[in-house]
Amino acid sequence: MAHLRPKHNTIPLLVIKALVHYFLFTLKTTIASYDDQTLNVIDFGAKPGGEIDSSRAFLDAWESACNTITPSTIYVPQGRFLIGKVVFKGSHEYCKSNGITMKIDGALVAPSNYDDIGNDGNWLLFDDVNGVSIIGGVLDGQGNGLWACKRFGKRNCPMGATNLGFTNSNNIVINGVTSLNSEMYHIVIDRSKNVKVEGVRVSASGNSPNTDGIHVQLSSFVTIIASNIATGDDCISIGPGTTNLWIQNIACGPGHGISVGSLGKELEEAGAENVTVKTVTFTGTENGVRIKSWGRPSNGFARNIIFQHLTMINVQNPIVIDQNYCPNEKGCPGQNSGVKISNVMYQDIHGTSATEVAVRFNCSPRNPCNEITLEDVKLTFQTNKQAQASCIHAQGITSGFVQPSACFSSNI
Repeated sequence: MAHLRPKHNTIPLLVIKALVHYFLFTLKTTIASYDDQTLNVIDFGAKPGGEIDSSRAFLDAWESACNTITPSTIYVPQGRFLIGKVVFKGSHEYCKSNGITMKIDGALVAPSNYDDIGNDGNWLLFDDVNGVSIIGGVLDGQGNGLWACKRFGKRNCPMGATNLGFTNSNNIVINGVTSLNSEMYHIVIDRSKNVKVEGVRVSASGNSPNTDGIHVQLSSFVTIIASNIATGDDCISIGPGTTNLWIQNIACGPGHGISVGSLGKELEEAGAENVTVKTVTFTGTENGVRIKSWGRPSNGFARNIIFQHLTMINVQNPIVIDQNYCPNEKGCPGQNSGVKISNVMYQDIHGTSATEVAVRFNCSPRNPCNEITLEDVKLTFQTNKQAQASCIHAQGITSGFVQPSACFSSNI
C-alpha cells in the first residue's frame, strides 16, 4: 500500500494569523490607552455649583489638550458649570492635537442675563478645529429671557447667541448632546467638512423665536441622524453652500419643519445640492419639508434633493416650495426669485395636513421649478377629508398613487 501523504492543513496558519492580529490590536489599544490623557475640568478650577464662572478652567483644559499631539479627553463631571462666551481655537497656531474629545456628564450653563452673551453670536464656539468630538451632556442656553424681550417688542434686544457652533472645522462628531433653550440657533455647522451629528436632543419652547435646531451652511459631507428636535423655528435649516447632506431618523415637532433655505438673499450666493432627507416624523409642525427663497435676483440654486419616507401628523404645510419669501415686505416686493430649483423628489410621504392645501408649489415666474417628482404620496386634510394641491410655475411628473392630485403646469 502506498504511503498516503497527509493533506495540507491551513487551520494552524489561520490561528497563528489571528493570534498575531489580536496581539497587535491589543498592543495598539494598550499603547493608545497610555497615550490618551484625561483632563478633568475640576482640576483646572471649574466649579460645579452653577454660580461661579468656569470659563477660564475650560479654556485652560483645552490649552493643555492642545499642547500635546496625543489624543486627549476633556472630562466634565456631573454638576452645573456656569460658562460665559468661550472660543476653542484649533489652528496650528493654537493647537497641535487632531484628536480632542470633550466628554460631558454634567451640564454647561450660559449666563441668565442675556446681555452677557446676546451680542456675541455664539456661546460655545469651536473654530478651525480638526478631529474634535463632543459626547453627551447638556448645554443650557437659558434663552427664555431673551425670547420674552423679543416677543414683547422691547427695544435693544440683542440678536442672541448660538449654543454650539463649529466654523472652518473638519472631522467633527457631536453625539448624545442635549441642547436646551438656546437664545438663538442651537447647533450651527458653518464652513466645515465631514461632520456627524447623532443622538442629539434639542428642546425649546414652540414660540421661541429663531431657535433653529441644527443649521448647516457652506459645509459638505454632513450627516444628521437619530435625533429629536423640538423648537420654535426650523428643526433643521439648510443654508447656501450646503452639499452632500444626509438627514435620517429624525423626530421633528414643534417647529417649522426641515427647510432648504432661505436661499437667494444675496445676488452672488452658493447653492444647495445633493441633499437627502429620509425617515422623518413631523408632529404638529408649521411645515413639513420646505424649500424657500427670497423673491429677489440671485444666482443661487437648489438641486438634486430627495425627500423620502416621511410621516406628517397634523402638519400645516406638509410639502411646500415658496420662492416669494419676503419678510416684512422689505427689499423684495414686486421682484422675482433668481434661485433655480430643479430635480426634487418627494417619495413615500403620507399622513395628515392641518390645512386643506397639503402640497403647495409657489415658484418664480422667471425661474419656474422644474424636474419635480411626486411618487407614492398620500396626504389627507385632517383625518379623512380631501386635501388639495396648489401649483404656480411648477413643472414635474407623478408616479404611483399621488393624493392630492398633482397640478403641474406641464410634465418634464
